[in-house]
Amino acid sequence: MDRRVATGKNLEELGSGNTGKLLLKYSWPALVAMTLNALYSVVDRIYIGQGCGVDAIAGMTLTMPIMMLFAAFGVFVGAGHASVLSIKLGEGNREAGEKILGQLVAFKLAFFVTIPPLVFIFLDEVLGLCGAGKVTAGAFASAKTYMRIVLFSHLFSHLAFGLSALQRAEGAAHRSMMAMVVGFGTNLILDPIFIFGFKLGIAGAAWATNIAMVSSCLWALQYYWRGVTAVPMRLKRIRFYGEFVKRTAAIGFGPFLQQLLSATIAVSMQTAFSKWIADENQCTAQFASLGVFHSVLILTVLPIMGTQQGLQPIIGFNWGARQFRRVLGTFKLGFFVTTWLCVGACIVQVVPPFPYWLARLFVSDPEMVRLAGHDLQISNCMLWCIGLNVVASTYFQSIGKPLTAIVLSTLRQGVVLLPCIWFLPYLLDDKTFAIWVALPVSDVVAFLATIPPILAHTRFLGKVRDYRRRTTR
Repeated sequence: MDRRVATGKNLEELGSGNTGKLLLKYSWPALVAMTLNALYSVVDRIYIGQGCGVDAIAGMTLTMPIMMLFAAFGVFVGAGHASVLSIKLGEGNREAGEKILGQLVAFKLAFFVTIPPLVFIFLDEVLGLCGAGKVTAGAFASAKTYMRIVLFSHLFSHLAFGLSALQRAEGAAHRSMMAMVVGFGTNLILDPIFIFGFKLGIAGAAWATNIAMVSSCLWALQYYWRGVTAVPMRLKRIRFYGEFVKRTAAIGFGPFLQQLLSATIAVSMQTAFSKWIADENQCTAQFASLGVFHSVLILTVLPIMGTQQGLQPIIGFNWGARQFRRVLGTFKLGFFVTTWLCVGACIVQVVPPFPYWLARLFVSDPEMVRLAGHDLQISNCMLWCIGLNVVASTYFQSIGKPLTAIVLSTLRQGVVLLPCIWFLPYLLDDKTFAIWVALPVSDVVAFLATIPPILAHTRFLGKVRDYRRRTTR
């Protein structure tokens, strides 16, 4: 089949295909892509935790807020441009799509020449802000080694992830997935070779990640070099466009703020442990447990995020095409699937012996396994109820209503979780329990606060659907 015919078929099915089949088609490649992208750090932690010890995995945890900050910028650019591209393709505006692609590349290049150099120059101070004051010297040294090696290769990672988001938005979900498959496969092969074979330790994990990022980026770029895309990449288009900067930034700001808050949460928890735990070894153990928590959360929540990536092009395209009945049906299906995935994620992190099995993937010391498994149970006991908040944020982002998406996406972390982390230790005698229990408290509050706005908008979609049904008879 001609490639351009195939591209046109992808766009046509977004507007007329079965929504259940479309959600599956666009979710599973997105899930695979996101899983593999996230597994860069998870695989590193598994190998490092098993082969380099508690200090090394605590050092990796120390770098986590910096990596989250970089990811926040990537989501800001990728999510905003992908949403606008879906809407423009739904309107049939291919020229606007070319500009959106060019602007995404321009944003990525701007990131490369600003943020990584600043972090490199002030690395000691940045790590100090992340709570390095109470960890062991070995953990601090591990963090510095890892960051110095991987900092500048994030340009390739960001380009790969951003281009993959645009490919998925135009209907090329499988090609988008393959960029992440190539990168993860490279990392998976090179990690044990560099860490154990060449005896490079945490530096080996960093170099394996660098090579994997470059491989993933080259694979994503070849999609455009081969002329398969509905929106070709042209050098003259790589710049900023006033007509799109504001709109893509507004849409991307919600998920950006959510990622930024995730980094702030990580910093807050790390500094809270440093503040309330006097013993250096115990503090380092809590850092390691926090690293296990984040790694396990990535593994269990990624299906939920993959579903949201699959929902985005379907909702965005049909909103742009004014097919509100399909928008409502897709939202309901997404809510049902997301809720069940949240329930499953909660079970495997709370019900024994699953949390202890998961912890054993990252740490081998029996005491660390017990500590990390117990912390997983406390922190994720109400994870089952966050589905509504997650899918509502995706919905409002997809239809171009950034303010509502921002409010919903920041509610759980910014409005509730941060204050709980800061103030609960003053109220409870068990300081570490107080820090961990802030997470389920925020889950419940976010669920309850999401109900009114989403009910109001689904009623609106229902009224529009019924009105169009009556007027077309």
